Amino acid sequence: MKRSPIYLGILVWYSGIASILADDNNHKYGSNEAVTLWVNTVGPYHNPQETYPYYQLPFCKPKMGIETRKRPSGIGEILEGNELRNSGFKLHFAYDVDREDVCNQELTKDDVKQFELAVDQQYWYELYLDDLPMWGMVGETLRDDTTGKMAKHIFTHRTLSLAYNRDQIVEVNLTSENPIPIEVGTTLHFTYSVHWKPTSKPFDQRFNRYLEYDFFEHQIHWFSIFNSFMMVVFLCGLVALILLRTLRNDFARYAKEDDMDVEGMHVIGEDSGWKQVHGDVFRAPEQLVLFCAMYGSGWQLLTLILGVILYAIAGPMHGYMYEDRGEMVSTFIVCFALSSAIAGYTSGSYYRQFFTTPRAEQQSEWQKTMVCTIALFPLIVCTVIFTINLIAIYYDTINAIPVAVALKIIAIWVFAALPLSVVGTIFGRHYMGKFEPPCRINSIPRPIPIAPWYSSPLFVIPISGILPFGSIFIEMYFIFTSFWSYKFYYVYGFMLLVYSILFMVTICTTIVAVYFTLSAENYHWHWTSYMCAGSTAIYVFFYSIYYFFFKTQMTGMLQVSFYFGYMFLFCVALFLMCGTIGTWGASVFVRKIYKDVKVD
Repeated sequence: MKRSPIYLGILVWYSGIASILADDNNHKYGSNEAVTLWVNTVGPYHNPQETYPYYQLPFCKPKMGIETRKRPSGIGEILEGNELRNSGFKLHFAYDVDREDVCNQELTKDDVKQFELAVDQQYWYELYLDDLPMWGMVGETLRDDTTGKMAKHIFTHRTLSLAYNRDQIVEVNLTSENPIPIEVGTTLHFTYSVHWKPTSKPFDQRFNRYLEYDFFEHQIHWFSIFNSFMMVVFLCGLVALILLRTLRNDFARYAKEDDMDVEGMHVIGEDSGWKQVHGDVFRAPEQLVLFCAMYGSGWQLLTLILGVILYAIAGPMHGYMYEDRGEMVSTFIVCFALSSAIAGYTSGSYYRQFFTTPRAEQQSEWQKTMVCTIALFPLIVCTVIFTINLIAIYYDTINAIPVAVALKIIAIWVFAALPLSVVGTIFGRHYMGKFEPPCRINSIPRPIPIAPWYSSPLFVIPISGILPFGSIFIEMYFIFTSFWSYKFYYVYGFMLLVYSILFMVTICTTIVAVYFTLSAENYHWHWTSYMCAGSTAIYVFFYSIYYFFFKTQMTGMLQVSFYFGYMFLFCVALFLMCGTIGTWGASVFVRKIYKDVKVD
C-alpha cells in the first residue's frame, strides 16, 4: 500500500522523538543504544559537604569524541551539591566491553601532590548511570610489591557491572582495580570494562538495594518508637491526673471564698494561687511584635515539615523522595513558599486579639508585626547560609551556591512567599473573629511576688525540655546519620509518628510548667511557655555536638562550618516549632481554667 508523504513525515518525526526520549530521562533503551555515564563529585569520604567537581582532580579526560558537557540541573540538585557532567566514556546498552583505553597520563609533580592528598584524605567519587549512583575510591595506601613499603596508589581500571530487565537498567556496580604507585614521571593507563547481564528484578525495585533496612528498621528503632509512645501515654495520664485533681481542689477552694477583692486583688494575705492573677493573665506579652513573629513562623514551619513528611510518605504515587536528586530540597522550598500564608494568618490573628477596640486598633503595629513575621526566619537562614557560602567559595567547592540560584530563590520568596504572607495577615486580622478574654484585665498590673525555686522560670524552662528531647533523641540519631553519613532516609512513617509524639509531650510538659508559673502568681506565662517548649532545641544542639565528636570523623574548617551552621538552623527551626505548639497548648489550658473559675 502506498504511504502518503504526510504519513511518512509523521513516522519519521515520531521515530526521531522516540530516539531522543530513549535515554536516562525515561529509563528505556534500545539494543546497542548509547548510555551516558555521568561523573558527579569527588571529595573526602568523612567530609560529606567538602565536594569538588570530578575533573578538578588532575584526571585525564577520555578522547572518544564525546563532549564532557554539564547536565542541566534544578535548584534542588544544585543546592544539594550535585554537578553531573558527561564522563566521555563510550557505553552502549547490553553491549559488553572487555577492556577499553580511556587515556594515558604522565604524572607531574603537581599531579602527584594532588593525588597523594586525595589518597591521604580518602577521596571518593560518585558516578551516575541512568540515575543510579555508584561510588569508588580514588586510590589507597598499599604495600608496594617492589620495595615492600607502604605507598600511595591510584586505581586505573574500573569495571562496570550492569544488570538490565528488558529495555531498562535495574542495577549498577563499580569496582576499582589495578592500583599503580603515585610517582613523578609514572605513566598511568586508565582503562575500563563493561559487563551486562539480564535479570528478572523489577524496575520499580531497583533502588531498594541502596536502602539499609538493617539499620533503619533495627529493633532499637522500633523499641524507641514504642518507648516514646508509652512515655506519651504515661505523661498525658499523669498530667491529666495531677492537673485535674489539683484544679478540682483549687476550684473547690475558690468557690468557698466570699472575700471581696479590689481591682482583682485579694485582701487576704494567706490566700495565693493562679486565681489571684486572673486580672493580668490575659495581658499582652512583652515584646508583642517579636512574640507574634515567632509564633507565626513556628506555625509556618510546623505546616512545612508536616507537608514534606506527608509528601514523602505518598512516594508510591509520585515517586520516592530518595530516588530523585534534589527533590527533598525542592519540596522544602515549595512548601515554605506556600506555607507563608499560614505564618501571616496565625501571626496576624494572634496580634489582633490584644487590640479588641477601634481605639486600641489605631495604636497597634500590625504592619511591623507582618514585616517581622515575613523576615524573621528567612533572615536567620540567609545570614547563616551567606556565611557558609563565603567559606565554600573560598574552598572552591560545588556546595557554593551560584548567584543565579540565589536570585531564583529570592524571586520565589518575593513573588510567592511575600504576597501569601501579606494575604494571610489580612485574613488573620479581619476574619479570625473577636477575642473575648474570660476575665477582665486590670488597669494596673499586679506586682509579682518572689517565687520559690521550683516555680522560677530559670528552673522551669531548662527542666521542661528534657522529656520532649528524651522522646526524640533516638530518631535524631537516625536523621543525623542519614544526613551526614551517606544513607538514604526512607522511614517517613516513623518520622511522622515521632513528630506527633514530640508535640504531644511538648504540650503536656508546657501545661505543667505554665501551671507552676501561674501558681506562683507570675502572669508572664507567654514567654515562659514558649521558652519551656523551645528548650528542647537546646538539648538537640548539645546532642549534635556530642554526635560531631563521637559519631563522625569530620575535619577542616569547611566541613565544621557546614555541620554547625546547618545544625544551628535545624535547632532554630525546632525551637520555633516546639515553642509555638507549646504556647498554643498553654493558651488553650489557660483559657479553659479561667473560663471555669468564678471571679467576683
